[in-house]
This record gives sequence, structure tokens and C-alpha cells, in this order.
Amino acid sequence: MNITTKFLSFTLLGAEWVLWLLIGLSCVSLAIMIERAWFFFTHNFDAVTIGEDLKKLLRAGKVADARSLVKSSNTIEAIVVDAGLAEVERGPDAVGEAMLSAKARERLRLERNLAVLGTLGNNTPFIGLFGTVLGIIKASHDLTQTQGGGGAAASAVMSGVFEALVATAVGLMVAIPAVIGFNYFQRRVRATISRVDSLAHLILCELKGEEASAAGKKPSLSEVK
Repeated sequence: MNITTKFLSFTLLGAEWVLWLLIGLSCVSLAIMIERAWFFFTHNFDAVTIGEDLKKLLRAGKVADARSLVKSSNTIEAIVVDAGLAEVERGPDAVGEAMLSAKARERLRLERNLAVLGTLGNNTPFIGLFGTVLGIIKASHDLTQTQGGGGAAASAVMSGVFEALVATAVGLMVAIPAVIGFNYFQRRVRATISRVDSLAHLILCELKGEEASAAGKKPSLSEVK
């Protein structure tokens, strides 16, 4: 048996197994979208209100109270802010580096499984098209085997072609929601990172302003004399 015959025997399996594969991938896609939707729903953070409260506390020198304000939250923004406030005594540079480290680490939580969702959105149409090609090959083979069968045989072959085209439709049905979900969650990721950056700059601004104020209050050499 040569390699062409082996591939032909594989293609004659038809498109049904591809349809089952697409159904499985659609379940994976749906599970990821539900998990991500629940994650973002349960990790809401009011950056405007919390930012104003942090500004007031830091200007009053109440770093411990500022940490308490965010420590009870499990949101990405709160975790990054807490990581920075934990390094206040080491200066603004240490605070900034701590927040950058925490942001890089927590971004992985934000983007979890989104690469899989994007891959499904991009590739399931091709899987569906592959199933259609397999189905048409099988229908064509059946047609050559039943050339003397008359109209009934031709009708059966055309039915096989129509069934094969279903694979492309199912592939698109899986891909379209996956692409929409991927784009939506990527937008949520960008919005969260923007809030993190906004709070980080606010904290650094207050700390550097306090540091500059403290330096400005130091007596000059002439005053000491």
C-alpha cells in the first residue's frame, strides 16, 4: 500500500470526527469565556475613589492606613499598590520597581487562557474547512463507486456534500464568539493595566513630592552657622 492510498483511506473517514472535534473545541472556548467573565466580574476596582483616598492618606503620612485600604482586596490593582507601599521606607525608586515587578507577575493572571481563546478564534474556521474537504472527498469517492445507481445514488452523494459543508459552518460558529470574547477580554486587560499604571504614578508622585518637600525644609549651611 503506497502513501497516497493510506491518505485516501484516512480521508474516507469523512467529516463527522471533525464535527465532534469542533464541538469539543466550542466547549473549551465557552468554558474559557465564562471563567474570564467571572474573573473580571469579581475583580472590579474603583480606581478613582480608591486613588483619591490613597492620595489623602499618603499626604497625611498614613502609609499603614493606605496599605490597609488595599490589602483586603484581591484585585490586580490592589496587589500592585500594596507591593509598592510595602517598600515606602526604601524610597520612591524601590516603590516603583516593586510595583513594576508585581504588575508583570499579576498580568499573567489577567491574560490566563486568552492565548488559547485567540488560537481557537483564528484556527477553528480552518478546521471546519478541513472537515468540508474531507467530506467532499468522501462524497466524490462514493460517486465513483455508484455511477450506475441512477438518481438515487446521485442524491445520496449530494446529501454527503451538504453534510460536509456543515463542518465549515460549525467552524465559523465556534470561531466568531471566540474572536469576540478574545477582543473583549483583551480590552479589559488593557483597561486594568491602565488603572494599575495610573495608581502607580499617583503613589510615586505623592512620595516624590513628600521627599522634595522634606529636602526643601532642611536648613542651609548659613542657617546652621
